[in-house]
Amino acid sequence: MALKADDVEKAPQISASSSSSPTRSSLEPSAGSPSKPTTGILGRLNHYEALLDAKLGVESAGPERVPATGRTPPSQWTMAFMWASATMNLSCFATGFLGWEFGLSLGQSIPIIIFGTFLGASVTGWCATLGAPTGLRQVSISRYSLGWWPSKVIAFLNVVEQLGWSSVGCITGGLALNAVSGGRVSLALGVVIIAVVGLAVSFVGLRAVLRYEQFAWMVFFVIFMVMYGEAAPKADAETQSELVGATRSGTVLTLLGVVYGSSASWSSIVSDYYVQYPVDTSRWKVFWLTTMGITIPTCIGMVLGACVGSTMGVNKDWGDAYDQGLGYLIEEILYPRGFAKFILVLLVLSGIGTNCIAIYSAALSIQQFARPLSLVPRALWTLPVFVGILLLGLAGRDHLLAVLENFLSLLGYWNTAFFVILFTEHYLFRRGEISNYDLEGWNDPARIPLGLAGGLAFAVGIAGCVLGMVQTWYTGVIAALVGDSGGDLGNELAFGFALVVYLPARWAERKYIGR
Repeated sequence: MALKADDVEKAPQISASSSSSPTRSSLEPSAGSPSKPTTGILGRLNHYEALLDAKLGVESAGPERVPATGRTPPSQWTMAFMWASATMNLSCFATGFLGWEFGLSLGQSIPIIIFGTFLGASVTGWCATLGAPTGLRQVSISRYSLGWWPSKVIAFLNVVEQLGWSSVGCITGGLALNAVSGGRVSLALGVVIIAVVGLAVSFVGLRAVLRYEQFAWMVFFVIFMVMYGEAAPKADAETQSELVGATRSGTVLTLLGVVYGSSASWSSIVSDYYVQYPVDTSRWKVFWLTTMGITIPTCIGMVLGACVGSTMGVNKDWGDAYDQGLGYLIEEILYPRGFAKFILVLLVLSGIGTNCIAIYSAALSIQQFARPLSLVPRALWTLPVFVGILLLGLAGRDHLLAVLENFLSLLGYWNTAFFVILFTEHYLFRRGEISNYDLEGWNDPARIPLGLAGGLAFAVGIAGCVLGMVQTWYTGVIAALVGDSGGDLGNELAFGFALVVYLPARWAERKYIGR
């Protein structure tokens, strides 16, 4: 997957016109980007944004393409560490309880968690490989396959997705704060506190997000190892599931869909964080660092959650503590109590890692929804995102597992359709060559596919997932055929439907429209 030398020479972003200006900042707009206004309210806002960038390092760049020259790449290990900080958290720990909630045994839940996580992370890992060679954010990359207008739907879904991720991080962090304070900090106030801290980091921009994510994972890794030492020996590996036949198969499919969706959901934003890497960065290295950077820490959290969840029917003290809230359960697991409170304080920070990434990418997605919106400084867009997170977090704070079950499955469905369209376009219609992308025209609708094929394939893929989804509020017609409680086939149907439609539709679009 490494970018070939001749591809680099042929790629539009390394043309003579760009190489003749070696001093050009990587944060300046590339060709096709709308010029930032210098007068009126927007001009004044952009002036202050630039001032904050100069004084405090608040990123003034928007979603424009980052040219090949003048990039400031972080360490390549950051590709793994940032996702470790974002995924080794209480949200993944809580997701691990779903196997027990669904009636599966510990021996059944763990393989599903490992396989589903790796599969979803591989989807994200592949999408990550397009960031460095193009210098584009993920939504902008999708324009070359989904098309100009359908990519706006992706931008909208991205905002909704990141609002959901942040609200989950706020809820789990709020539960920890509530427990460590002995109830003096209400769950609602805890949600607000976590949201505010995440806003502060993401407001500054990519540099602050990467700086935090690069090191935070170390603290969480130590904490989870301590929790394994305390909780794993008490896991119930003896009790077997009472589910049999098609009902058991359906439940396995449903849990697999939730776990897969958790890791695949990053695929629509992953390139946002890789645009500063050199264009010739090994794509295999990007793939494996990203994939394993998501897989390993996610499995650490979810498998621990599965181990603790397996005890709910046999350990009354832990079951009673869990009924009070996730934070109280952790406090009951760890000993001595003073140490448990200290661990809970640190675990509060785990939700912030997810929020930093989610708020930053949500603001970028708003800017990519319509060109006029990109004229408003990115930092300002974090404020309405923050309000949305608060509303969702406060509304769902008493229903964490239901939120996780429904939300994570929904993420997987549309990200699967998104992935198969990008993958098919790249390898079948552009022959896997970055040089076949008109990168200078990334923001020009006249040089981007209309989106007839991409929009149709995405819509049909969503129709497929509706037929195969299993949610607490709805079970699809096809999903209902599997066992007594249904089996989630939403991702499989989204993949198949989108692929079957995109192949002939994109061939026709290229033949008769020419782009």
